[in-house]
Parts: sequence; structure tokens; C-alpha cells
Amino acid sequence: MNHEDMIAAESEQLASVLATAHPRAQVPTCPEWNAADLLWHLTGVQRFWSAVLEQDVRTDDAAESLESAAPPQPSAISEMLPVRKVATQELVDQLRQLGDDEPRWTWWEADQTVGFTRRMQVCEAVMHRIDAELTAQMDVGPIAAEVATLCVDHCVDVMWGWMPDWATWTPQAVVELVAEDTGGRWLIEVGRWRGTGPESGRNFDVPRAVRAGTDAPAPTAQVSAPVDHLARWAWTRRGEAEVTGQTEATSAVEQLLAQGIQ
Repeated sequence: MNHEDMIAAESEQLASVLATAHPRAQVPTCPEWNAADLLWHLTGVQRFWSAVLEQDVRTDDAAESLESAAPPQPSAISEMLPVRKVATQELVDQLRQLGDDEPRWTWWEADQTVGFTRRMQVCEAVMHRIDAELTAQMDVGPIAAEVATLCVDHCVDVMWGWMPDWATWTPQAVVELVAEDTGGRWLIEVGRWRGTGPESGRNFDVPRAVRAGTDAPAPTAQVSAPVDHLARWAWTRRGEAEVTGQTEATSAVEQLLAQGIQ
């Protein structure tokens, strides 16, 4: 896979779909957004990360400064389209110049490298392209097997796994994800993290999943689908997957998915 070509192609497809969509059409997979919001979201994300890469951002403060400088959303999709095109090109150009191991700030503390951003931005473009097609009530285009596998990997390793360092993690079940067409398998522990925020005083009880360790018990549930649908299922983009197993395990999976991923 050429990550940069994939980002460019998926972003172009998203823009092409949204160019003719009603700007207030609701995004069914991100219902707090409409079509215009979705286009501006991807534009802003790509502008932000290209700036992180270009300016060699390494700290939370520098990243927050970039984010606070984001321009306001234009009133019309037609005004957003050329800005999106430039944002995608600038992101792709930066990624092509940098190696995966080069350090840059990311929101995922465990991986402060360009490689994280490269993988994340492929997933971002693919999933929001699907959002655009669903918003326009179009048939959703397929995800290439290699790209879908990356998206499942990234969901398992990152999107489901965040937890603050003051929280307590309680696994509830081991679940196996199976890509029926490629043979890919992911063994995950599903459970919840709990704790009280030290600054807010708020109590948290949040679903979470991580890769299962070698000493994990045997899985008590399985999620099966072709890999493109498995990726869409994991990212809550209306992928069709069969979930079978013990009630406690399948319930934990349902709660994990109910959080959604923007």
C-alpha cells in the first residue's frame, strides 16, 4: 500500500461525493455533523497534521497552539472544496518527505512518530469517505484488503485502547475477530476502565479493548466478517459482522461498539 496515494484518493472521493450533497444532510454515522461539517472536519484534520509535521511539533502546548489557530468554518461547501484540496496535498507532501521513525507529536502517548500519523490519516480518510457516501445515500465503495487490515489493526491498538494513567482496567472477556476472506485474526480483551478524574472529580466507567496477551484465557465470543466489513464494523461504519458467543462477552462487545468512533 502507498499510504499517501490512499489518503489522496480517499479524500478526493469524499470531496467529490460531498460537492453535490445537501450541506445540511445529516451524517448517519456521526449524527452531530452534517455534510458541510464532515467536509470541514477532514479539511481541518489534514491541515492540522500537515502543520504538525512541517513545524516539527513535539509538545502538547505547541499542538494546542496550532489547534487554537484553526480558521472558522466557511458558510458554503463550495468555499471549502479548494481549501480541502490544498490541505490534502500539503499533508501528503509532508508524509512523503518524512520517515516513519522520525519524531513528531501525536495524541497517542505511546507512539510519538510520523508513522502513527501516516497510519491514522489513512484510516481517517477511508472512514470519512464512507461517512460521505452514507450521507449521500450512495452505495459504499469497498476497502482494499490491505487497507482494511490496517484499519482493524489501528482500531485494536489505538482507537479502543486509550485509558488515563489514573484509571483501573478490568478485563471482562476475550474475543476473537476473524476476517473470513483473508484469514486475519485479532485476539482482544474487552472490558472497562474506571476511576475518578483527579482534576474534574468526575467518575468514569468506560468500555475499552486491548490486544490479548499470550496468557489470556480462550475466547468466549467471535466476530466474523470479510475484512472490509470487519473494519467498518470496528469503526462503527455500518459493517455487517456476525457476533457469536457467551452473553457476557457479546454484551461487552456491544458496549464497546456503542461508544462509536468519530
